Amino acid sequence: MRMPLRALRSRGSAVILAGTLVIGPTLLAGAAHAATPTTHAATVVTAAVPHDIGDVCQTALPSQADDTLNLIASDGPFPYSEDGEVFDNNEGLLPAESTGYYHSYTVVTPGASNRGTRRIITAEDGTDYYTSDHYDSFSTIDTSC
Repeated sequence: MRMPLRALRSRGSAVILAGTLVIGPTLLAGAAHAATPTTHAATVVTAAVPHDIGDVCQTALPSQADDTLNLIASDGPFPYSEDGEVFDNNEGLLPAESTGYYHSYTVVTPGASNRGTRRIITAEDGTDYYTSDHYDSFSTIDTSC
């Protein structure tokens, strides 16, 4: 999984990157100026914290999710023309991937006058995600339970 790095800024010139201390020119020059005490704060670069993506047993999903998963496995036909469209992950809640990596499918909501808020997102690596709140949160679908 690729994760971007995020820098926490401060005034110093030392950088800790992936557990390695990289000392900037101000600290290197410090030996030549040993008589002049200076204090430098370190800038720490850490990996971005991935959003929490829970797991959900497939058997815990609404029965309509099984219908959608079966349609995905058989390549349709799908109830909505938008089904199968590229999901851009604009919310950034799923792991960052290139455009086209994710696709979105409607999980029918009985009684809804529109597509509702339930979706299954498929990933190229075979992972399926479920959201019941229109992309505000995701759970990885565990098909073994």
